[in-house]
Amino acid sequence: MEILDRKISPAFGTVDKIEMIHASEQRLRNNIPVYSVNAGTQELIKIEFLFSAGMYQQTIPLQAATVNAMLEEGTSKLNAAEIADKVDYYGAFLETAVSQDNASIVLYTLNKHLKSTLPVVEQIIKDAVFPQHELDTYIRNRKQKFHVNNQKVANIARKCFSELLFGGKHPYGINVKESDFDKINRSHLKDFYSRFYRSNSCTIILAGKIDDDVFGLLDNHFGGNDWLQEFKNKKTETPKEISIVSSTKHEHLILKDDAVQSAIRIGKVLFNKTHPDFQSLQVLNTIFGGYFGSRLMSNIREDKGYTYGIGSGIVSLQNSGYFFISTEVGVEVCQNAINEIYFEMNRLREDLVEDDELQLVKNYLLGRFLRSVDGPFAMAERFKGIMEYNLGYDYFDNYIATIKDISASQLRDLANCYFDKKSMIELVVGKK
Repeated sequence: MEILDRKISPAFGTVDKIEMIHASEQRLRNNIPVYSVNAGTQELIKIEFLFSAGMYQQTIPLQAATVNAMLEEGTSKLNAAEIADKVDYYGAFLETAVSQDNASIVLYTLNKHLKSTLPVVEQIIKDAVFPQHELDTYIRNRKQKFHVNNQKVANIARKCFSELLFGGKHPYGINVKESDFDKINRSHLKDFYSRFYRSNSCTIILAGKIDDDVFGLLDNHFGGNDWLQEFKNKKTETPKEISIVSSTKHEHLILKDDAVQSAIRIGKVLFNKTHPDFQSLQVLNTIFGGYFGSRLMSNIREDKGYTYGIGSGIVSLQNSGYFFISTEVGVEVCQNAINEIYFEMNRLREDLVEDDELQLVKNYLLGRFLRSVDGPFAMAERFKGIMEYNLGYDYFDNYIATIKDISASQLRDLANCYFDKKSMIELVVGKK
């Protein structure tokens, strides 16, 4: 038997093309699209019901999040405890989530228990009643959490920064206030629910070990025309167009005299992943502040010791996108940290990234992408990320090619285009 010599590094291989199982498409009787990533060896399945019911669609603050959170709190046949007991009995797991653009209900269950768990999900989606006593409890708990979080500079900065980027009247920029909790009521929830949790606003994504029985069960429970009868002939609502009104002021300070740390947020409105520069900008952002070995971390954490962590990112939204830098530092070094952030921006605008650093980042991004498509659930998440933007699987091939081929001079050109200090909005919460 050959003995492994651990003093010799393993051979290094490059990623040329990543093979992914493509989601297949079917349609229920009522035309709901069902996308399936059929993979894996375990008798386990994930079913995600995705609705265009995010914060972008709400008419008042908290509406979308409250509706989504309250779906499990009772139907006309089951109360909250009975819903939880039925799901737990079969070892299944149910979760709800809401984002700026979408809302989802996700079921994780063993295949053999799908016949028993799917009817519970059907009731939640089709027959939520939003009991008043459960709503009162939810609002009370959320208000208490709001009070706690509103004392933290990081939470204040996150909310106010979105408002500065998009404007206080834009759904992406709404800054929730305490008074908003008292304005929400059952009529607001029922109206939003009836308009957006409907068959013609639904997409279903399956992942795991999938057979014909799974699709048949879905069609039995969700393929009919019984989704809110009074709205069944109504077309899906066209998303409203809302203007983005970013702050024209460069520097903003929310003073907290008792703060020992200051939260820093710097960034700008950009674009989403359909833009031709989005993938290239992801490489630039990784070098700048997108991973633990980034320039921001090396300078401001490792060298200067101003913070435990600092990072930057690019967020893609269906109707926009933005770039941000985020950190919390001691109040006495706040301005120094800001200066170093802009120093690192300028370095990318003026100097070429050295070959060793660029190759390291390329290897990191390729490795991270490989991990992100490991398993059926992960591949389904990746598919959802392109499906929402009407993109095809060639998006991933292009991403791999962009990582492998991008040059230092291209990165410097991108930095000069997008990393301009004058175009950034800067917010400090605490002391500066």
